[in-house]
Amino acid sequence: MASSFDLEIQNSQIEHRIIAALERIAEVFRVLLWEQSKKFGLSPIQIQILIFLHTHSREKCKVSYLAQEFHLTKPTVSDAIQSLIRKELITKERNPSDSRSFELALTHTGRVLYQEISLYTNKLLEPIQNLSPNAKENLLQNFLDIIHQLYESGIISLQRMCYSCKYYKREKNMHYCMLLEKSLYKSELRLDCPDYIAK
Repeated sequence: MASSFDLEIQNSQIEHRIIAALERIAEVFRVLLWEQSKKFGLSPIQIQILIFLHTHSREKCKVSYLAQEFHLTKPTVSDAIQSLIRKELITKERNPSDSRSFELALTHTGRVLYQEISLYTNKLLEPIQNLSPNAKENLLQNFLDIIHQLYESGIISLQRMCYSCKYYKREKNMHYCMLLEKSLYKSELRLDCPDYIAK
């Protein structure tokens, strides 16, 4: 099998150039996240956990769910959680409906910090904002198609996107949400929906 890093292959086949371009963008995310990490004295995964806890519902804010979300072992996530608790950025609260289970929540300090650390991707906004509306829609749909195929093949274990939701229907090029009872434009397709229920 050909490698996308082989320049002869990469420069002769568009699929391999696309993979190389995605790798460059992934590198930008890593660099920006490390910059935040050094600035605030947190590991990259601690930053990602803080952002996730602030932006998702309580039932998802558990160690087992976070392990799935970030493709990490429970002990690795637990270590990051314990460090965030010591730094007084999150709390661990017993689930009222299940005494064996704990939910995680940001403290006031954690919520204030979230306002700063969650902005690390803003440097990517300008080049995307400069695209035409049609180019943005096509880019979003292409990324969603790729992510969904990776999910279907088992490479990505957890998704909350339209394509794998029980409320989603697709007929030809039309997208429809049965929960919202409306057709969706390409620009309205979601990658992470709070109302998601797996098919």
